Amino acid sequence: MDIEIPVYLFSGFMDSGKSSLIRETLVEGDFGEGGKTLLILCEDGEVEFDEQELAEVNTELVMIEDEKDFTSARLKELQLACQPDQVFIEYNGTWQMATFLEMDLPKGWILVQALATVDATTFEMYLANMRAMIMEQLFAADVVIINRCDDDTPKGKFRRAIKALNRKAQIAYERKDGTMDENDMEELPYDLNQEIIDITDMDYGIWYMDALDDPKKYEGKKVRFLALVYRPEKMKKEVMVPGRFAMTCCVDDITFIGFKCRYEKAAQIPHKSWVTVTAEMKHEFALEYKGKGPVLYALDVQPAEKPEDELIYFS
Repeated sequence: MDIEIPVYLFSGFMDSGKSSLIRETLVEGDFGEGGKTLLILCEDGEVEFDEQELAEVNTELVMIEDEKDFTSARLKELQLACQPDQVFIEYNGTWQMATFLEMDLPKGWILVQALATVDATTFEMYLANMRAMIMEQLFAADVVIINRCDDDTPKGKFRRAIKALNRKAQIAYERKDGTMDENDMEELPYDLNQEIIDITDMDYGIWYMDALDDPKKYEGKKVRFLALVYRPEKMKKEVMVPGRFAMTCCVDDITFIGFKCRYEKAAQIPHKSWVTVTAEMKHEFALEYKGKGPVLYALDVQPAEKPEDELIYFS
């Protein structure tokens, strides 16, 4: 029987807290107890690892500082030389994630968890100026830890930016004192208690992500919004998808987002036409979601003018 060697990938920009997280996990969390750990560092982090501490938790540290040296052959050499029971990789924040994700790993190596760290004090600046580069480090993460948070951290904005690109990611918030911030709720820009909730173009992304995250919250709620109708000929006659094109990361990542909508006159709505939809939201099973999710039941659909800016944004 082949032995499986778990691999833990840590990504994120320089000084985002990767080294600290690895040290907390290996040294303080006794994660390395009972086996040998190979720790591969692809950059010099903000925290220097103490050789004595690593020796005490049976961890061997190896540096690979040049992306051209981070190869399948090099990893296989390390497997033969170190014979680890588990592998930790602190990935370089400027390297392409595909370099690792598409790599032929040594026999037995299994990527079991990808974690990414974000510095809350610089994330907003990176989103504004280096969005594609920083999101490159987050799109494959199972867990994203946003650290150095305080009361003014725009957690809702950060969550939407990450979830728009990586819906499966779990997001955790850590305060500057190292404690976990469980209060990640944000005030919505619309009133859920209105008879009909008007979703503006500015709020469409917030509504879309919030409804995906917590569809039960919207059960029975009525919403009204401007949408582009997706309804190709093969679609069932009483189904359409009203939605919007959204920029999730950069121009290359524009995608159409919308919810399944049942409407008895859907067949009369032209494909790619602009409409104002008033609908009741339900949380129910849909094949398109491969499970339960938000489903709209249109109450009224009216022709509408194309907006000046057809895109919506998640920030």
